[in-house]
Amino acid sequence: MNTVHHYFDYKSPYAYLAQKANWELDALPQVQVCWVPYTLKIEKYLGRAELGNDGADIVEERNDHQWRRVRYSYMDCRREANRRGLTILGPKKIFNSSLAHIAFLYVSKSEDPRRYHDAIFERFWRREFNLESYKEITGLMKELGYDAREFSAYFNGLGLKEYQLMQTEAENSGVFGVPSWRYNGELYWGLERLGLLKKNLKE
Repeated sequence: MNTVHHYFDYKSPYAYLAQKANWELDALPQVQVCWVPYTLKIEKYLGRAELGNDGADIVEERNDHQWRRVRYSYMDCRREANRRGLTILGPKKIFNSSLAHIAFLYVSKSEDPRRYHDAIFERFWRREFNLESYKEITGLMKELGYDAREFSAYFNGLGLKEYQLMQTEAENSGVFGVPSWRYNGELYWGLERLGLLKKNLKE
């Protein structure tokens, strides 16, 4: 089997748009995709931001160039989402997605995580889900039929350690953004590079 590591973050609209293609990649003969949650540090390259009820930025750390880049990115993602019948509503703040990522690792240990994975992306980008809410995370697990009874112990123990190790390993491998794929020592960033990855897998 050819193992491909796929890096995603639930708060990335580009990662959301890449998931259908990623499931298709995983279904290819002799290909096994290993999903790796990678929490983006958006503040490092786009600054902190949070919108009040009136839509104004109440943090005011982003410069005009960063805001132009953010606005274009969401316009671009909404355009592509509309073409696919998906909904992308920009969040009003930068969420810390680490809790949702650790929960992904938890459900992956005992069951197929796809129901959780797809539901998180869909609901978050409809502004129907809080990635930082322990109550909503465990509630979603139970709703989808996962056993959440051991999640608290996992989150406060092994889960946090495994998650932190994954972040370090990802960055040591050169990962800086999502969606990304790593195969045969090479990194592919962005959905537009998936075609090249598939070509190299065939070769």
